[in-house]
Amino acid sequence: MGIYEELVARGLIAQVTNEEEIRNMINAGKATFYIGFDCTADSLTAGHFMALTLMKRLQMAGNKPIALIGGGTTMIGDPSGRSDMRKMLTRADIDHNAECFRKQMEKFIEFGPGKAQMVNNADWLLDLNYVELLREVGTCFSVNNMLRAECYKQRMEKGLSFFEFNYMIMQSYDFYYLFQHYDCNMQFGGDDQWSNMLGGTELIRKKLGKDAHAMTITLLTDSQGKKMGKTAGNAVWLDPNKTSPFEFFQYWRNVDDADVLKCIRMLTFLPLDEIEKMSSWEGSQLNEAKEILAYELTKLVHGEEEAEKAKAAARALFSGAGNTENMPTTELTNDDFGGGAINVMTLLVKCGLCASRGEARRLVQQGGVTVNDNKVTSIDESFGYELFTGDGVVIRKGKKVFHRAVLV
Repeated sequence: MGIYEELVARGLIAQVTNEEEIRNMINAGKATFYIGFDCTADSLTAGHFMALTLMKRLQMAGNKPIALIGGGTTMIGDPSGRSDMRKMLTRADIDHNAECFRKQMEKFIEFGPGKAQMVNNADWLLDLNYVELLREVGTCFSVNNMLRAECYKQRMEKGLSFFEFNYMIMQSYDFYYLFQHYDCNMQFGGDDQWSNMLGGTELIRKKLGKDAHAMTITLLTDSQGKKMGKTAGNAVWLDPNKTSPFEFFQYWRNVDDADVLKCIRMLTFLPLDEIEKMSSWEGSQLNEAKEILAYELTKLVHGEEEAEKAKAAARALFSGAGNTENMPTTELTNDDFGGGAINVMTLLVKCGLCASRGEARRLVQQGGVTVNDNKVTSIDESFGYELFTGDGVVIRKGKKVFHRAVLV
């Protein structure tokens, strides 16, 4: 089985522009491909994970990845999948985020001469003259076709700024530039990027009279795809200072039953024949599969030692042993205990388990909060500071999200 056939078997391929040619190039290790990462935050998330593992798989098969840091496109912001315009970041913020991305990517991809490359589209996009760009590139784009693109259609009713409308041209220009200067012959991206990616292939064909190729990777099922990268109302970051290895482990340990084998196929490097043996698993065996998924991905991101710690901590919690050593923890101070106690809603928000007091109120009223194994039944319930000394208290949101709060 070639690497292309393996990608298909793992359920990773959604659409391609010329399957036979792409298959031959990838299987022969002759693809130089890029994936773009707009640096809208100072850490990659679990939502980027599929792209990173895809780059790693293809590099292992002899192909050359280009990790494109979107220092320029982040100045605009991709409207795909958005109901409103992204927050505009400063150049300094974008540069900082780009450096954070670089450090995290180096854990997955081998960079160096003859290996993977990392480039930043700020190096060419920010120096473009707008009128010259319109004359060179703008004539290759049909506004009618652009408005039919899925990434724009979903925004037309709520409003799409001309600022964001330029994003497709910028992303297309990236492929055009990389094709000419880096011998990049292929671009990969998520299924929601298909319209933008086709723009790049068409631009190369019209301007240079040459063919380039695009291939999208699938998202998971709707339930998991929409949640990818999110837990407890917050992003699941690859930076351990933003999402601890335990929280990262727990996120994957808690995927839906219907998604666990899809995630294992798409995201882990376990052999396909080993995964196939799991296809008949059900009941408690699915929990074992979830633990395998969580362990493998935590090991990839945080290393084997942290994966072992996270697995041990999770097993201790679910068995009732109460090992809180590796549990995500919020440190409280005396200032948090006005009158010597802290209200349950304040506690939930302070620990990041709820985004607002309104969300905390609903969670308590629905019976979704326990503190030290005691269900909280009233939004007026408060806890004295003395409970938080020593090992602190364990808060559980729903059945599977654990958090510790301790007084320092």
